[in-house]
Amino acid sequence: QVQLVESGGGLVQPGGSLRLSCAASGIIFGIYTMNWYRQAPGKQRELVAALNTYGDTNYVGSVKGRFTASRDNSKNMVYLQMNSLKPEDSAVYYCNANRVRRDYWGQGTQVTVSS
Repeated sequence: QVQLVESGGGLVQPGGSLRLSCAASGIIFGIYTMNWYRQAPGKQRELVAALNTYGDTNYVGSVKGRFTASRDNSKNMVYLQMNSLKPEDSAVYYCNANRVRRDYWGQGTQVTVSS
């Protein structure tokens, strides 16, 4: 059974930081592209960061320079370090594992940036 479990969300003031974690089980972690998505109320789900199997990352423009995604294949973990958070970063953040004909999602973790 495949499970992706996110943690680390919460309420933070503008300018603050959070670190999201995603623990994966039930998959051969190292062969999956791991992605972080987010979805704000009334908006489409958005790809925030993508990490390929080599650890190379791509980010949506709005988070470049503020967010850093990483993966630890030895622990089946993926992380999203979020700095200089803005109110517009508020959303439910989802972990996604993807490869050909395979696509798995976590349940999401809420991030709220507000003073």
